Amino acid sequence: MTTTHSPRLLAALRGISGVHVTPYDASGNVDQAQLRRVIDRIAAGGIHNIVSAGNTGEYYALTPDEVRAVHDGAIAGNASRSLLTAAVGRSLKEAIELGRRAKAGGADAIMAHQPMDPFAAPQSQAAYFRSIAEDVDLPLVAYVRSDAMKVDELMGIANHPNVAAVKFATPNLMLLSECIRASGPDTAVWVCGLAEGWAAPFYAAGARGFTSGLVNVDPARSLAIHAALEGGDFAKVRELVATIAAFETMRTKFGNGANVTVVKEAMELIGYPVGPVRLPGLPALDAADRKTLSDVLASWGVLPARRAAE
Repeated sequence: MTTTHSPRLLAALRGISGVHVTPYDASGNVDQAQLRRVIDRIAAGGIHNIVSAGNTGEYYALTPDEVRAVHDGAIAGNASRSLLTAAVGRSLKEAIELGRRAKAGGADAIMAHQPMDPFAAPQSQAAYFRSIAEDVDLPLVAYVRSDAMKVDELMGIANHPNVAAVKFATPNLMLLSECIRASGPDTAVWVCGLAEGWAAPFYAAGARGFTSGLVNVDPARSLAIHAALEGGDFAKVRELVATIAAFETMRTKFGNGANVTVVKEAMELIGYPVGPVRLPGLPALDAADRKTLSDVLASWGVLPARRAAE
């Protein structure tokens, strides 16, 4: 059982955890060639931690065999450049099996998705994370999307010796602040799980690092935001976040149903054919939103010359 986390791991988790998309080919299968292109873009861009089969990767729309294929492709494409975190979840048995397989395949850490069972008790959600931490000998990132758990339950996760980070993905900053006040030197890293737009208030509360889907499209922009946060330059952070506001607002449409759609269509526009989002996500943007997205990408300077001129 892992009890001491490496400086490389902790530094990466305090950086950007970039969640890659899952590309599909014309038949709707995982496209390994495009997956490696996507991973190469993120790793070559200098993103600290690549998260494979996260929500931006449509985890819940993938079969278990597809999750394994995505893990394998990401690990191979990364080639040890960035930290590689393999996401696991659903049933406890499946999560443990996937986690052990990810370790054997060369992953550096695992991330456990929030258990989505509608009948899950808060204390049992905490027990779910702890059980994975006990049974998989890789550092665990707990992806907390519910604020139903109480502070002592969250601290039971964060203080487990094999939990390296808690990806806190609820806007309940009062709860986060209580957890950070209760933390000690060996408590897991509290990471902003709501991407660049929420990173500044999370940093002010004491969190470090953030998750990102933007890294698929413009990793340098995400890194600039992280550098400003680490430097305490909140005016610069606000300025940079303003440039991504339209992009991120589009992702929240339809109850966040367009979240991955915006990223995938942006990838298509910059020359990465990754296929549509699977149901129940929004398969495609309408013409007006696609035009807005194209204008945003043009303002960032990431469109190929031909598209930028259109």
